[in-house]
Amino acid sequence: MLSSTGLVPGTDRQTGTWLEELAGPYYTFREAGAHITLASVKGGAAPIDPASLEDFAQTDATRRFLADVDTQHALANTVALATLTWSDYDAVFYSGGLGPVFDLADDETSIDLIERMNGAGRPVAAVCHGVAVLRGVTGVDGKPFVDGRGVTGFSNSEEAAAHGTGVVPFLIEDEMRRLGGVYTSAADWHPHVVVDGTLVTGQNPASSVSAAQRVLELLK
Repeated sequence: MLSSTGLVPGTDRQTGTWLEELAGPYYTFREAGAHITLASVKGGAAPIDPASLEDFAQTDATRRFLADVDTQHALANTVALATLTWSDYDAVFYSGGLGPVFDLADDETSIDLIERMNGAGRPVAAVCHGVAVLRGVTGVDGKPFVDGRGVTGFSNSEEAAAHGTGVVPFLIEDEMRRLGGVYTSAADWHPHVVVDGTLVTGQNPASSVSAAQRVLELLK
């Protein structure tokens, strides 16, 4: 699942999905034989954060994704979130980038999708800023979805290093703790994935492939 937000509201700062958090999981799932639907809030072309296209952020997966005609077509023609039927999918995976903080975090259709997937015991996964999508979700017990559950996401120190503090309306780490999540993190930019039942969360871009692998393990 991808954001449709290409600009930080009220600014000229471009944002969107962080490419590695899409490309790494995408090929992890595809090579395992999964059928993948790229969806976004509005559908159509989903913006990619320009910073994630810089040299420092490139991996084998991102280079492959950018050169792949099929994936580029899928990215330019994502399915609108509102048109999805949750029961058609075995799992849902939310990529990060600042974008999700501004649209998916409070999107009622996304919240409903996660609650239905959770109720059916199907994996829900998110990495980095994508973890913001969990903030409005309620568990089957009526409490916040992350209350009492192990969770990770972009840390406060990583947000400060990425110059996001003061740009995003809330910090992922603080929000997960506020909601009762048992938040943990590794050192900045190091991989860290937490699995609690069918909830899978990854701390940062370095965690995206590992998070996808854990989803596949749950699906087995």
